[in-house]
Amino acid sequence: MLRPVILAASRNSLVKSLVATAPLSRRVVRRFVAGESVADAVAVSRTLVGARLFVSLDHLGEDTVDAEQATENVRAYLDLLRLLATAGLTAYGQVEVSVKLSAIGQSIDDELALRGARTICAAAHAAGSMVTVDMEDHTRTDRTLETVSELREEFPKTGAVLQAYLHRTEDDCRALATPGSRVRLCKGAYSEPAHLAYQTREQVDASYRRCLDVLMAGPGFPMVATHDPALIAQATAARAPGSFELQMLYGIRPGEQQRLAAAGHSVRVYVPYGEQWYGYLMRRLAERPANLTFFLRALASRS
Repeated sequence: MLRPVILAASRNSLVKSLVATAPLSRRVVRRFVAGESVADAVAVSRTLVGARLFVSLDHLGEDTVDAEQATENVRAYLDLLRLLATAGLTAYGQVEVSVKLSAIGQSIDDELALRGARTICAAAHAAGSMVTVDMEDHTRTDRTLETVSELREEFPKTGAVLQAYLHRTEDDCRALATPGSRVRLCKGAYSEPAHLAYQTREQVDASYRRCLDVLMAGPGFPMVATHDPALIAQATAARAPGSFELQMLYGIRPGEQQRLAAAGHSVRVYVPYGEQWYGYLMRRLAERPANLTFFLRALASRS
C-alpha cells in the first residue's frame, strides 16, 4: 500500500525539497548512496573491491532534458573511468559502470543518447572496464534494448537490464539469452499499469523465477539482481560459481554480500553516486518497507 504513495512522492517537488534540506537526510542517504562526488565513488569502490566484491557505479542524473547537461553527464562517466583506471580498479571486471540513457539525452533525442553511450563504452573499453545500460520505465524498454543491440555491435560485452515485473520480460529473456550476452535481471522499481506489469509481490516473484530459469538455461552470462534469499538460492543451485553473477544494492544486506563472496560467488554491488540522489532513494524506499523504517528512524534521531 505504501509503494504508490512513495513513488508519487518521488515526483513531488515539495516533498523533494523537504527531504533534501532536512538536516540529517544526507547522512542517512550515505547508507544507500556513495556520495555526491566522483572521489566518493572511487573511494567506496576501493573499499568494496578490497573486500573481494565487484562494483557497478551509477552516476545519478536521470530524466535529463537539457542537451548540455546530458553532455556533462557523459563527461562525468569519462572522468570516473579515468580515475578508476588510474586507481587500478578496472582490471578483471572489478568495477564497471551503469548508465541510464535518460541521463545522457534519451528524453531529448535517441541519437544523442546513442552517441553518448558509445563514447562511454569506448572509454570503458580503453580502461579495461564494461558498461551496463540500465532499464527505466516501460515507455523506454524498446528504445533501450534497441540501443543495447547497436552498442553490442562494437562493444559486445555491453550489459542489458530486464525487469521481471513486466509481462513481456520472459520473452525478452529468451531473446537475450545468447552466447556472451550479459543480462541483469531485477524485479523493477517504477510504477507501471496493471495491463503491462504484475502488481503483487507474489506475481513479481513468480515472474522472476520463470525469467531466471530462462537465463540460467541459456548460454549467456546472467546477472542476478536480488536480495531475496529464495531467488539467490535458486540461482546458486542452477549454476556453478563464476558462470553468473549476483548483484545487490549498496547499503542493503552488506553482511550477506560478504557471506556469498566468501562462499566463492561473484557478488557485484550496485553503487549510485551524485547530486541527483532523491529519485533513486525514493525507489529504494518503495521497494522495501524496512528501508522506509530505517530512513524515518534516522531522520527522527538526534544522535
